[in-house]
Amino acid sequence: MTRQSEQTRGPLARSAMAYVLAGGRGSRLMELTDKRAKPAVYFGGKSRIIDFALSNALNSGIRRIGVATQYKAHSLIRHLQRGWNFFRPERNESFDILPASQRVSEDQWYAGTADAVYQNLDIIDKHSIEYMIILAGDHVYKMDYEKMLQQHVEQNAEVTIGCLEVPRMEAIGFGVMHVDEKDRIVAFVEKPKDPPAIPGSPDLALASMGIYVFSMKFLEEELIRDANDPTSSRDVGKDIIPHIVKNGKAVAHRFPKSCVRSSQEKESYWRDVGTVDAYWEANIDLTDIVPQLDLYDQDWPIWTYGEITPPGKFVHDTDGRRGSAVTSLVSGGCVVSGSALKRSLLFTGVRANSYSSIENAVILPYVDIGRYAQLTNVVIDRGVRIPEKLVVGEDPVLDAKRFRRSEKGICLITQPMIDNLQA
Repeated sequence: MTRQSEQTRGPLARSAMAYVLAGGRGSRLMELTDKRAKPAVYFGGKSRIIDFALSNALNSGIRRIGVATQYKAHSLIRHLQRGWNFFRPERNESFDILPASQRVSEDQWYAGTADAVYQNLDIIDKHSIEYMIILAGDHVYKMDYEKMLQQHVEQNAEVTIGCLEVPRMEAIGFGVMHVDEKDRIVAFVEKPKDPPAIPGSPDLALASMGIYVFSMKFLEEELIRDANDPTSSRDVGKDIIPHIVKNGKAVAHRFPKSCVRSSQEKESYWRDVGTVDAYWEANIDLTDIVPQLDLYDQDWPIWTYGEITPPGKFVHDTDGRRGSAVTSLVSGGCVVSGSALKRSLLFTGVRANSYSSIENAVILPYVDIGRYAQLTNVVIDRGVRIPEKLVVGEDPVLDAKRFRRSEKGICLITQPMIDNLQA
């Protein structure tokens, strides 16, 4: 198909499917993923992490979406059913939730990211798509996938890989693209000790974002070939991509070319919130006067399940017992009852009771904070009941004995940890 005919036909997104890989646990988030997969972890006051990849697809014009789930998927599937059930087949739209269900054999779950697509090829084929965008469901960013699709077609690539420019020695934890002057990938190196530099930029490297664009026919051939290779680990990044780099045409797509930014966002924003520290920082950053990530951008909304809740409420106005919040985000259904909040983010339905003090806190839905509690530098899991007069954030040694304390001094608090205090 010529470039002119592509333009005449309309956006490529109409012929594409977004396939979100959402089966990973995210073990570095510790107890936050004991009951839910990483893509289902709460973010930003009312969203889940997966909502960013899904919103990017929807806002890019893609109307066929599949989500492959595996690890402790109930919370994620429930969220998808509640918040993403508005696709209509009569409008040529589809939203498929694809749990690992032993479709190939009775003893085989998804063996890797490539296998998670391969096992559902019969379902995908029914949609008659031309392009497949494979996405990780556990990153926070805003991106127009249509622009990446256009580059893929214009350069006649067999795979186009979304890439971040990062300081070269910070790329040791990523899959790194070694590219030539035209951004054709000449080598793919997984977590290298000495990452290859970008031509002309010796201090930078191109790190994979886990975003891949394929022509569907070519991808299907590659997946079948890989499934028949007994030495393969069935992983897109480890097996499919290196084979294409060696035997075909793989091209890098630099994130700034398709990053969506509002007038308030000065730089391209992408975060892997895969550790407790990174998760806390990304949420707390949203309380800044001008945050790096603009969630108020109506031109590129982050869609999610919207619970029906009353407005946030602040009550009591006497010295020492004044419901207040400074440099904070407070979601619907919250009651700040004679409690003082500073630089904190409260998810839906949190109750902060009188005389409590909360600073630098990320508090997930339906937490109840007892009177006189003093909480600093914390992440509190959903539904936790904080007892009266609990103090966290003043004694590092005591905190580490009672809670999960991170390298940067952030305490993750769950209900079993609280129960152990009271045993």
